[in-house]
Amino acid sequence: MPRVCMSLMFFPRGGSAQVARYMARALPRTGWDVTLVTGSLGAEGEDSDATTFFRDAPDVHAVDYTQSVKADDPLLADPPFHPSFEDREGAPDRVFARVDDGTYEHLVSAWERELADAGAGEADLLHLHHLTPMNEAAERAFPDVPRIGHLHGTELLMLREIDEGLHPGWPHAAAWAERMRGWAQNCERLFVLSPDAVRRVPDLLGVEAERIVWAPNGFDPEVFEHRPLSQENRLAFWRKWLVEEPRGWDKSGKPGSVAYRAADLEAFREHPVLLYVGRFTEVKRVPLLIRAYARARECFDVPAPLVLLGGYPGEWEGEHPLDVIEETGAKDVFLPGWRGHDDLADGLNAADVVVLPSVREQFGQVLVEAMACGLPVIAADAHGPAEIVEDGETGWLVAPDHEDEMVDALVDAVNDWAKRERKGRAAYDESRATYSWPALAEDVAAVYSAVVSGRSSVVGAGS
Repeated sequence: MPRVCMSLMFFPRGGSAQVARYMARALPRTGWDVTLVTGSLGAEGEDSDATTFFRDAPDVHAVDYTQSVKADDPLLADPPFHPSFEDREGAPDRVFARVDDGTYEHLVSAWERELADAGAGEADLLHLHHLTPMNEAAERAFPDVPRIGHLHGTELLMLREIDEGLHPGWPHAAAWAERMRGWAQNCERLFVLSPDAVRRVPDLLGVEAERIVWAPNGFDPEVFEHRPLSQENRLAFWRKWLVEEPRGWDKSGKPGSVAYRAADLEAFREHPVLLYVGRFTEVKRVPLLIRAYARARECFDVPAPLVLLGGYPGEWEGEHPLDVIEETGAKDVFLPGWRGHDDLADGLNAADVVVLPSVREQFGQVLVEAMACGLPVIAADAHGPAEIVEDGETGWLVAPDHEDEMVDALVDAVNDWAKRERKGRAAYDESRATYSWPALAEDVAAVYSAVVSGRSSVVGAGS
């Protein structure tokens, strides 16, 4: 079979890791062998450990950052830790736009070695997630192997911030913007997450429109299914996550530093549960959601707890959720902490509505996973979510950063049981028709074959 070498610089943490995991598992059924090269952090058994997270992938080449992250400069360690598309003060993964030329060359050299060790030079195709120094390493070391890039949104957000001059303190911003655009332009194809990105990316990156391919993220239908828990099991589930095995964290970043008592869970008893899933970064607008919930709660006909699932330990931008909860006096807001993706389907089936207020979500992975479990969703009417959610049919779309509209949507979702049920059924049907991974993998494989065949015909014509 032909072989693709799929590469992800980051350790498993965000949506791109979920996509790589699904692809690595599904593509062999389409006739493609997959080698996955990826960063890794922590001990075996932890979700950030690549061999644990990608355990279903047939061939994983993990680059272990566990010792590197402890170095004086993690990006100069061997192997070097990865930079970030986000600028978080004190984080070991400083933003790319603060990485100087010498460190950049160190990153490129390290990834030339890692890709070579994984057999990238003998692969039929390279599939590179994000736009990172891996692209430069692939171009230098394996110029004859065709490349497909895969944009996940965070790189586009950083480019937008550079273009708008929002961070004058980023000394190397211009160099990184030029590099990233060059890497995109040198890919045979660019996968993007939404029709909105299909329209925006050609001008943003200077890439011909015909090389942009919509490749939506999806879900595993064997995992994400409508299996609602009984009231007794639902209460037991939330008791386990919030009381017995708490992982919520305060500003110390220590999992378990936020915990609850069984008496705190009265709002979960036979009442709808609102669920946010994601990181606590600024674009996610978690503070806005908490403020909207505090107001909406006064209009609920029944109690409806808000669960903020996620927030990678110690990682937040802007206001910490606990500060906003204290400021607003919001009751029944719960932080169960960061959980593995394998646990997410259970969490969704213990909830009634998923809420994603993010204003720059390039796709919205959790939306399709929630819909696959029969949940209606509330999301901002922008970018990926605007393409996924049909307002009034599968959920509610609200104007970005519009707290009043979010309040109205929360009240409607909680108080109108029949509407919630109807939208949930429609969401279930839509998710399976559009976002199921077995079918999506076939589409990706077709693009692979077209790129390899096209490159072969060009090589043959010139020989």
